[in-house]
Amino acid sequence: MKNIAMLALVATLGSFGVAHAQDAAAPAATATEAPQVRDMTMGSADAPIELVEYASYTCPHCADFHTNVFDKLKAEYIDTGKVRFVMREVYFDRYGLWAAMMARCGGDMRYFGISDILFDTQREWAGSQDPSVVVENLKRIGRQAGMDNATIDACMGDAAMAQALVDSYQKNAEADAITGTPTIIINGEKHSNMSYEDLKEILDAEL
Repeated sequence: MKNIAMLALVATLGSFGVAHAQDAAAPAATATEAPQVRDMTMGSADAPIELVEYASYTCPHCADFHTNVFDKLKAEYIDTGKVRFVMREVYFDRYGLWAAMMARCGGDMRYFGISDILFDTQREWAGSQDPSVVVENLKRIGRQAGMDNATIDACMGDAAMAQALVDSYQKNAEADAITGTPTIIINGEKHSNMSYEDLKEILDAEL
């Protein structure tokens, strides 16, 4: 994983095609103004298992996990009240940060649907070396999810939120000693990437 010390710089990179780079580089908002960053969760708050996934939207292994594992996990454990799933985004690069901002633009109702699109189409939207192309790709995903251009521009141009997301990630990653993605924490015990069969064995043992 890239050095966490560089993450404060991530929020200043690029303009999202909306805000100027110098605006994004402005000092962070004061403590009373800083946006609140919430964990995005799925499943019953009373579930006997809490599963936290640290994932980057630009990580191919994370995309594979969501393709090969997550849907089964959701059907068998999250939707049945056995697992409370917590998604924590990791920002290796500006593309990953921008993608997280787009997912959160949709609010609670759209977040996981947009996340699915981001992972399923990772090679398409993140495949360009041109940041402006990636921005337009992300905006297209936002429109696909039902948002209008004004909402997308305002959300992705929010430098204070970008900094708050980076700060929140840094705090959580340091606390949980995250060294790669995807990292899965099951009732406080950390695991690396795994197959659904191996994950199921661990979850069933917890139950």
